[in-house]
Amino acid sequence: MSGLITNPGAIWLVVAPVDMRRGIDGFSSIVQQALGGSPCAGSAFVFRNRAGNRLRLLVWDGNGVWLCQRRLHQGGFIWPKAADACFSLTQAQWQWLAMGVDWQRLSAVPNPDWQV
Repeated sequence: MSGLITNPGAIWLVVAPVDMRRGIDGFSSIVQQALGGSPCAGSAFVFRNRAGNRLRLLVWDGNGVWLCQRRLHQGGFIWPKAADACFSLTQAQWQWLAMGVDWQRLSAVPNPDWQV
């Protein structure tokens, strides 16, 4: 994640858009009630607004809760259209998502089988 925030055990995207006026307690209640998880279990939860140009990250660092926000000035974040309430991301996918890149189309380059 960054130098200040410890790396979470898992990163979860909350698929449905949320009201960005919520604070730490509001986002924590979404995690507990709608997703059945604990905001203090070591996972990070990513939320987005309806317009898709802002996201918020809720993460427990072992001592307290971080609530961070990112806004794109142009375009929007690429979000899954999953039937599930949550979608799991890898660290690499999270980094691409936070930069506004279409992380769903990125994949590792296959190693070609070279022959001499």
